[in-house]
Amino acid sequence: MSASAGRAPGRSQAGPHPPGGSTNVPVRRGVGIFGGSFNPPHLAHLALAQLALAELKLDELRWLPAGQPWQKPAGSLASAEHRTAMVRLLTHDEPGFVVDEREIRRQGPSYTIATVQELLAEQPGAEIVLVIGQDQYANLHTWRDAAQLRSLVTLAVAARDGQNPQPPEAWAGVSHRMQVLPLPAMTISATDIRHRIAQGQPVAALVGQAVAGYIDQHLLYRVPPGH
Repeated sequence: MSASAGRAPGRSQAGPHPPGGSTNVPVRRGVGIFGGSFNPPHLAHLALAQLALAELKLDELRWLPAGQPWQKPAGSLASAEHRTAMVRLLTHDEPGFVVDEREIRRQGPSYTIATVQELLAEQPGAEIVLVIGQDQYANLHTWRDAAQLRSLVTLAVAARDGQNPQPPEAWAGVSHRMQVLPLPAMTISATDIRHRIAQGQPVAALVGQAVAGYIDQHLLYRVPPGH
């Protein structure tokens, strides 16, 4: 595999001091981005985001609820307003998290490359770290402008059950920056949560009390998925 494991983003490396003085080593700001439909956001999302923030020593991690994910039908989603509100409830205790609404405000399908380009324009010199799962990594070559995206970011890939994340076959022999995040096994999925809600089952253990209360208050996901 030609993915190269670099140092943790957001950290400076100390060098030798010249005689009679010192040198200031530029510090690259580490900005993680964690996108998804978050339909609903759940505790496995939270665990991955917390792991990335701590393991990679990021200055911040931005949660990016998708407006219209290009790989998912819009009709299967709760409204962007509800999904963003739930992400805020799930993440409010972590000062290193930022809820970024740019993708829900963007017209048309939401592409990660556009978000990365905007963030680099806003924070010149920052190291952008794209936090994704193994399945997303294996299919990253299908994303919009994948080759350009690969060159602009460091990938942080969640490894399930000690597995070694594999890059897309189309990227065989292609060098790219990648960090592995050893995520403990968590059998939580948004699809299963929506099914449970539609069947009247409690989900607080999967999404947290605050998000579960919001779902109840707004009567979300009461219709079985696919109906």
